[in-house]
Amino acid sequence: MSKFNVLQHELVPEHHLISKEEEDKVLKELEITRDLLPKISRSDPAIKALEEIHGPLESGRIIKIIRKSPTTGYSVYYRVIADEVFK
Repeated sequence: MSKFNVLQHELVPEHHLISKEEEDKVLKELEITRDLLPKISRSDPAIKALEEIHGPLESGRIIKIIRKSPTTGYSVYYRVIADEVFK
């Protein structure tokens, strides 16, 4: 029996780990610091699936999320991996 990959489900938006260079570019373009980005929990199923692809991901890495939108076509969001989202 094969393991289910949540990233392949039609209702889950695309999640991509971006390179360290692209992280700097995104932060500069958005004119914000890493700590101002919304958080995504290390225990999120999408992060666990990305870890199966890329290996262990450290806290502070930025994930690019691409959602299909009926009004704009596609919307891009960024989240930073955090050990604890709710404190």
